[in-house]
Amino acid sequence: MVEKYSAVKRIPSFDVDMSSTLKPASFLNYAQEAANIHADAIGVGYDSMQTTRKAWVLARMQVLFHKLPKWKENINIQSWHKGANGFQFFRDFVVFDKEGSEKLISATTSWLVIDIDTRRLSKYPELAQNEEKCIKEDVIVEQPAKIAMPKEVEPVHVMTHAVNYSDLDMIGHVNNVKYTEWSMNAIELDVVNNKRLKELVINFNNEVKAGDVVEIYRYSEVAEDGSIVYFIEGKVGDRSSFVEKLVF
Repeated sequence: MVEKYSAVKRIPSFDVDMSSTLKPASFLNYAQEAANIHADAIGVGYDSMQTTRKAWVLARMQVLFHKLPKWKENINIQSWHKGANGFQFFRDFVVFDKEGSEKLISATTSWLVIDIDTRRLSKYPELAQNEEKCIKEDVIVEQPAKIAMPKEVEPVHVMTHAVNYSDLDMIGHVNNVKYTEWSMNAIELDVVNNKRLKELVINFNNEVKAGDVVEIYRYSEVAEDGSIVYFIEGKVGDRSSFVEKLVF
């Protein structure tokens, strides 16, 4: 029986914001590394996939922020592969406080496998058909939702970003965490500083590579419960690269 990834981490100063609270993108970095380490442990990590010129790409993600930890606090982050459906592979994450008694963050993700050379989707029966590497446990039962910019409104163009060195990952496309950094930067500073982020949902629609110029658009509305809901979309030309929903 495969074990979950589990590690204790102390929150460093460079991962917090002006209120000494963990940045959402910092959690996404932790989750990405947890996924990498656990994939290695179950034999489907970067090095083993390189032998067949395949790579993991994140397709969708949903994160619920129950309570964000602070600078210097210790957290326990856990992750596991929980199954597959067609081309999609599912992985969950959960973060507890250092005592393991309070749940701070819950997250679920769906991943795809691509051929590095053709950039096309690839099947991966080594994992899809191996139940021994799967833990059937849900942090969030539903799969991450498909989202889109509301069609009945005209979004506001907030910034242009030229993809550069610091955006790129090992396979030469924009690292998934960068999209959330861009999205948080696209929201008014008084909101991100003074409102608590409760939920994040992101769809990665098309690959963004070196040399691309991303136009970023924003729409916001107030929900019935008083939450502020933001939709952020990045486009390269007329092609949607990502859509992210952030609920404060």
